[in-house]
Amino acid sequence: MDSRQMTGTEKNDEYIRILDRMRHLCSTREYCSADIRQKISKMMAGRHGRGSGEAGTEGDTEKVIDGIIASLESDGYLSDMRYAAAFARDKAAITGWGRVKIRYALGAKGIDGDIISAALGEIDGNRSSDRLERLVAAKYRSLAEKDTGMDTIRMKVIRYATGRGYSYDEVADMLQKVMDT
Repeated sequence: MDSRQMTGTEKNDEYIRILDRMRHLCSTREYCSADIRQKISKMMAGRHGRGSGEAGTEGDTEKVIDGIIASLESDGYLSDMRYAAAFARDKAAITGWGRVKIRYALGAKGIDGDIISAALGEIDGNRSSDRLERLVAAKYRSLAEKDTGMDTIRMKVIRYATGRGYSYDEVADMLQKVMDT
């Protein structure tokens, strides 16, 4: 049977199958709604062939996706706030990213600005500052051993730490503190 000729029962069975799969995924780790939207789209495209969408128009596909996401959110399987908070904590604590890089990464995932701000508020400021100090001190020492000019060292340390997601002001202040000790 051609996918454009699916019966109502077949559409409902597919909806339930996809919803169950997404529930399983969301119960194993945090996802944001954009990631789940992409996964559902891939599942539907794989089931019905590229370009054919679900039985009907692209608008029908979006309605199905929106319905699944709404169901996951109402059942507590999916929360952009929970995802953003976990992402921010993990990236700050484990990978050592600064707030700027975390904000950018969450924004690229389509997370709302208010949610991003709230998630960044969950980052432990003292741990972040300690990590930045260790990062700047290590880079400063490694460059100072090579006996390059002080302006070059300063520029390279600032570029390195801002690339890790810390603001220029944070880095400049920390570098001055490290250089003074």
